[in-house]
Amino acid sequence: MPSQGTCGREADWASSPSEDDLTTGPATTFQTMGTIVSFRASPHVQVALSGDLQRIFRHHDERFSLYKPDSELSRVATGRLPLSRSSLELRDMYALAVEWRSVTDGLFDPQNPDGGLDLNGVVKAHAIEQAGEFLWQEGEHDWSLNCGGDILCSGTQSPGAPWLIGISDPADRSAMVASVTTSPDRMAIATSGVSERGHHIWFPTTTTTGKKSRSVVQVSVAAADILTADVIATAIYAGGTDSLQDMAERFKVDIFTIDADGQTRWTVERPPADPSSASRGPGTSAGFAFF
Repeated sequence: MPSQGTCGREADWASSPSEDDLTTGPATTFQTMGTIVSFRASPHVQVALSGDLQRIFRHHDERFSLYKPDSELSRVATGRLPLSRSSLELRDMYALAVEWRSVTDGLFDPQNPDGGLDLNGVVKAHAIEQAGEFLWQEGEHDWSLNCGGDILCSGTQSPGAPWLIGISDPADRSAMVASVTTSPDRMAIATSGVSERGHHIWFPTTTTTGKKSRSVVQVSVAAADILTADVIATAIYAGGTDSLQDMAERFKVDIFTIDADGQTRWTVERPPADPSSASRGPGTSAGFAFF
């Protein structure tokens, strides 16, 4: 059965700052959930709030990690703790994943082919979302968060300058294939693939048409929220090109894919921007870009 699994994170890239750019200094980074979080904001905000952000991600990692044998999710997955007796937070996360399984026709699934429970496809996005909500509650509206290539931005990187994000080439992670500027309804971006973590997403053998879909090696999705972007990127990666247009229309997202032969597809009228126009310095770490 197909499932989510953590999307392969496909970039660490950026934009061109002006002299008054919020991000002229280095990003604050920390390790969590088996990856790296990069936080960009004004320097004083990074110093003041990075510790709080680390606690938010640490909480999710400690409860939901499948790499920690004593985490609550590991105990549920191995049968040591019945799901019915798990915390309300875990059961809510499971219900969220099951709901996404339903609306994506099974392309996103919280169970792996062995029947084990894996909630990472919603947990990481939920952690990013919670971190973003915390920043807003603190009155901070200009920042970017990148958790292993899943990106949520807010406001601008400097007055009048939106965040500019790039997506790397899955065949050469030092090269960029496209770039995108964020917009009010496209502040979250996620990329799914295997160039960084290897094969970790399981696939259906056929689509709803009964035929095998053309596979893709990398999918990037821009959406209004990070959970939708992450789930749909994974669903399209699992479902192949046959799922591309359906997902774009049903979920009102923008999608960019790369096939095994290097062919690119996008679901917007204009092609990806030239990444060279935005490669002159630090900016938001990223995992994606197009349209």
